[in-house]
Amino acid sequence: MAKRIPPTHPRVQRQIEALSLRLRAARMRRSMTQEVMAERVGVSVPTIAKLENGDPSTSLATVLRALTVLGLAGDIDLIAAQDTLGRELQDNALRRTNAPPRTRTTPTPWPTPIAQTPPAPTLLPTPSVPPKPPRPRKPKP
Repeated sequence: MAKRIPPTHPRVQRQIEALSLRLRAARMRRSMTQEVMAERVGVSVPTIAKLENGDPSTSLATVLRALTVLGLAGDIDLIAAQDTLGRELQDNALRRTNAPPRTRTTPTPWPTPIAQTPPAPTLLPTPSVPPKPPRPRKPKP
């Protein structure tokens, strides 16, 4: 049975192809053939060719071993080292959990002046609704 490969977003495909070109250039700067590279990485020559042609089905382990052979394994530690967005989301969640609880009050009607618009109503917490039970899964044939 053929291996199913999910579709790759065009932007991600361009990133993969750019990485593959950088890996090929690094190999060639070291005057290393694909055969020598394949032997050192522990894969076949066609796998190195797939890696250098930007095939998204190449495993992450193969990429990491190729970086190690090229002496670039330290670069992998830089990926996602600075998670600015994740830290902001975490900080916002902490602010919400440390905020004093709001008390629920009943809104009072306000007089509406003719020449002015009424103030926006205050937002009240919505009552929690219990989650729906999971649907049973159908067995695969």
